[in-house]
Amino acid sequence: MILVTGATGKVGGQVAAQLVAAGAAVRALVRDPATAVLPDAVEAARGDQVDVVRGDLADPASLTAALTGEVEAVFLVWPLGGPTGAAEVVTTLAAHTSRIVYLSTRGVPEDDEAELAEDILGTHAALERLVRGSGAEWTLLRPGGFAGNTLLWAPQVRAGGPVRTAHPQAARPVVHEADIATVAVRALLTDDLLGEAPELTGPELLTQAEQIAIVSEVLGRPLAVEKLSRSEARADLLAGGVPPAYADGILDAHAAMETDPETVVPGGAELLGRPPLTYRQWVTDHVADFR
Repeated sequence: MILVTGATGKVGGQVAAQLVAAGAAVRALVRDPATAVLPDAVEAARGDQVDVVRGDLADPASLTAALTGEVEAVFLVWPLGGPTGAAEVVTTLAAHTSRIVYLSTRGVPEDDEAELAEDILGTHAALERLVRGSGAEWTLLRPGGFAGNTLLWAPQVRAGGPVRTAHPQAARPVVHEADIATVAVRALLTDDLLGEAPELTGPELLTQAEQIAIVSEVLGRPLAVEKLSRSEARADLLAGGVPPAYADGILDAHAAMETDPETVVPGGAELLGRPPLTYRQWVTDHVADFR
C-alpha cells in the first residue's frame, strides 16, 4: 500500500495513476472523498485497487487513520506556504511507514542556513532536512520548473490572448509531470533511488515566448505575447494566491533566467528508462485546458 498525498494535483495524480498501472495498491489522501477529482484511471480503480481517505496535512492528527494498516511508503507533496507544521507531519509519517519520497525542487541549497529563507527554496530545504532525519528511508525528488505551471496562461489563451508575462525571454527546460511521477514511482517501488536526490528537467531549453508559440502551434491559432512590468506581474501572482515572498522569488528567478538560463540535466533517459517528454507533448496532453 502506497499513500499518495496531493492525489488530486498534477504530480500526485500522475503518481497515483502510474502506481495503479504498475499494479500497486494506492491510498489517496484527500480533504473530501465525496468531492475529490482524481485521474480517470485512479477513479476507475477506486474501491478495488485504490482507497480514497480523508486527511489534511494541515491537521497532522488526521493522518493517523490514513496510515493504518500496511502502508509501506508515502509520496509527500508539501503545500507551499512555509514549513509550519511540517515537523509533526513528517514525524507522523515516519512512525507509520518505512519510506518517504518527497517532492522537492531543483536548486535547494545544501547549507544549514538555507531553510531560514522565507521563500520556496527555504521551505523545501526545511522539509528535506526533516525527511532526511525522520528515520525512514528517503528519496528527495528535485525536478526543475514544472510545465504544468504554464496552465496559468490557460484563461488568457482561452480568451484568445494576449498571453501576459514579465519575462518572455526567461528560458528553462520545463518538465512534464508524467516524468516526475515516473521517477517517483521508481523511488516508491524499488530501492534504486534510496538516499538520493535526483534532479530532472525537460529535454529542451525554451523561453516563455517559445513555449507560448508552441501552445499556439498545437492549438492552430495565433497568440500574441504581452510583456508586463514587474509590478503588474507581481499583482497577478498575488491575486492568484501566491504569498508575497514567493511571488518575489518567482519573479527574481525568471529575471535571472533571461541572461542565465537553467540548464538541461543530463541523464534523464537513464533515470526514466525512456527519453524525457517534450513541452510540445505536454501541451498536446493538456490541449483541452487551453481550448
